[in-house]
Amino acid sequence: MTPRVFIDGQAGTTGLRIRERLAPRDDLELLEIEEARRKDPGERARLLAAADVALLCLPDPAALEAVELAGEGTRLLDASTAHRVASGWVYGLPELAPGQRDAIREAARVSNPGCYPTCTTLLLRPLVDAGLLDAAAPLSVHALSGYTGGGRALIERWEDPALGLGELPFEAPYALDRVHKHVAEMTVHAGLSRAPFFVPAVGAFDCGMRVEIPLHAAALEPGATGERIHEELGARYTDEPLVRVRTYQEPLELDEHSFDPRVCNGTDRVELAVAANPAGHVLLLALVDNLGKGAAGAAVQNLNLMLGLPESAGLRADPAGYGPGGAPIAGGQR
Repeated sequence: MTPRVFIDGQAGTTGLRIRERLAPRDDLELLEIEEARRKDPGERARLLAAADVALLCLPDPAALEAVELAGEGTRLLDASTAHRVASGWVYGLPELAPGQRDAIREAARVSNPGCYPTCTTLLLRPLVDAGLLDAAAPLSVHALSGYTGGGRALIERWEDPALGLGELPFEAPYALDRVHKHVAEMTVHAGLSRAPFFVPAVGAFDCGMRVEIPLHAAALEPGATGERIHEELGARYTDEPLVRVRTYQEPLELDEHSFDPRVCNGTDRVELAVAANPAGHVLLLALVDNLGKGAAGAAVQNLNLMLGLPESAGLRADPAGYGPGGAPIAGGQR
């Protein structure tokens, strides 16, 4: 029987991207709600109950409501932030640790990761697990995102010609007056015992993301050189089709385009890099499409696992590299 999927919140930024990925596929049936009834609790409850897996692409309060509407009969994949550190929910980052894929396959409740935490966790978790970085080390995370990462309200703000933000020649930090809601997710899933200082910023481009984590030499464990850290990341992700670890260079060869935050746009991959400084410091970097592996692509990857379908179905590691029906995706180091 063809599995049935319902996107609750298909009109939002992430929901639209997921629908675009799923609509052409013939290995699942996409249940759709009429536009006029998309906020009707009764109709939503009917479709949630009819689905084998429902994706929640909603604000947190609406996602919590959807869980109640769905009851116990429908498996849920939540793209909101409501359940990313909640008990009873499996974190939907297949590359997190050995056994995570199996946990996602078997789970009734899966939380789709955030874009910032995806990058932070993929960079830090292997180092903590390997003893190269103390889980209690004081860390800072600087992240630059395209404005689509903030959803419809931020998109409308940055594309409003009256504000002129599209011509802004510098990045604009935000959330400096509060603890960002992604910090708890980063801390838990990266295996940290001390929350990092997170400084996010928005740039005058629609899609793309660069996350930078500077590791001061004093925060690194003995033997944790740039080369050793790169080896650990390479070993951890060598068989991961959607995680690419860039070739290590020492000394580093750089130009203005070396870490373009848009390099993964249109794909479902994330690129990781390690840059060593002669003073002994190390900079970790991750590049991702905030709407690809950072949101919609990750949701499709998790959905495939939950439905027992090829994990790569509907995903692309490269802009022209669609893999409908589970076509192989190139990966590994580059």
